[in-house]
Amino acid sequence: MNFKKIGLLGLISLSVLSGCGASNDAEKNNSSSKSNEEVSSLTFMFRGGEDEKKAYEAAIKKFEEAEKVSVEIIATDADQYATKLQAAISGGNVPDVFYIEQSNLMAYVDNGVLLDITQYIEKSDFDLNNVWKYGSESYRYDGEKVGTGPLYGLPKDLGPFALGYNKDMFEKAGIELPDPDKPYTWDQFLDVAKALTLDTDGDGKLDQWGTGFNINWSLQAFVWSNGGDFINESMDKVTVDTPEFAEALQYLADLQNVHKVTPSISDAQTLDTYQRWMNGEIAFFPVGPWDMSTYDKLPFEYDLMPWPAGKTGKSATWIGSLGIGVSAKTKAPEKAAKLVEYLSTSKEGQQQLVDAKIQIPNLIDMANDWASDTESKPSNKKEFLDVVEDYGRAMPAARTYNAEWYDEFFINIQAVLDGDQTAAEYVAEVQPRMQQKLDAANANK
Repeated sequence: MNFKKIGLLGLISLSVLSGCGASNDAEKNNSSSKSNEEVSSLTFMFRGGEDEKKAYEAAIKKFEEAEKVSVEIIATDADQYATKLQAAISGGNVPDVFYIEQSNLMAYVDNGVLLDITQYIEKSDFDLNNVWKYGSESYRYDGEKVGTGPLYGLPKDLGPFALGYNKDMFEKAGIELPDPDKPYTWDQFLDVAKALTLDTDGDGKLDQWGTGFNINWSLQAFVWSNGGDFINESMDKVTVDTPEFAEALQYLADLQNVHKVTPSISDAQTLDTYQRWMNGEIAFFPVGPWDMSTYDKLPFEYDLMPWPAGKTGKSATWIGSLGIGVSAKTKAPEKAAKLVEYLSTSKEGQQQLVDAKIQIPNLIDMANDWASDTESKPSNKKEFLDVVEDYGRAMPAARTYNAEWYDEFFINIQAVLDGDQTAAEYVAEVQPRMQQKLDAANANK
């Protein structure tokens, strides 16, 4: 999964936006009128690695056989997908079915790129209540806010961002394994991280560390568990300039600068923290479902645990998602919607993706069965479901009109991470810039 946040209006040329917006209803009516036509082919565009591509090829082959239709697969690398989809939109050659970033949903709907597939899903025989509520609601939009209204897609997946740990490292140090049901406090987490930060070969240099968090993807967990947030519930005020937020940011910065339980800047220049985790040199590291196929090959045993809890006493983290939607200009809306439904909710399609170890099942009953398997890695797969059901949230910009306000926070964050500026100083300085960009985004609604 790629976590780049993309400015929504930057994805589509203004000329295309005006043309699509004016003809949105006409396109829907035109598409609906053709829903009973014989269709021989569809196009499906997605991004992902080889494991995902193989899984989709197998799933789509079964769909083709069942529906008597051929599906042309257009696969791209994660970092090329947005550019290629933009080119397809600008050129009026949008694939029938394609991946949707959560943060693009509103702009795509408002500008006639996505088709309302509610009528096709409602007459289907699958149970939408058996799909994770977060997944289905992420692709509903009523023209004002995400989460209610017509369906413009179904989840390709949910990406609960769990916390992993190196079991071998714990056992070698004689430290009790983390409780799967009770999170560490921040103080407890720091104590264990310190105990696992070592010079293992006696050369006077650290070669094993407690943590290796990337600020872009881990800060949210610490902020939320401490009672802070990036934005208010009304999505109209940036709230990073609070004591709770500053405390969480300072805690993360201090892991490196004060407590030395994270590789230093010079250490990171040799190997980044992801590579060090892969080598067995870091005790705690985030794990997403998309990592499972790669982490099967780790040279150590790993498992999942709750995120450490701040002042709230409760773990927090985020849930990512990709959606699968239908082009408003497709000539085969019914078949295209059926492909979306098959990839998102059919047991056959889901089994292919789950077997490839790149996601958790979208179907709740299937996910519960999957998580009960404690023999395959990670043993505590239930932690992924706990994130979805209990303590996971949408990323801060997932339901705003664009992500520019949120991206602004990270542009100059390095000074805090290097210890050259306090977190309190930084959040007071960055909040007005973020607010200005959020106001501009909300003005686009």
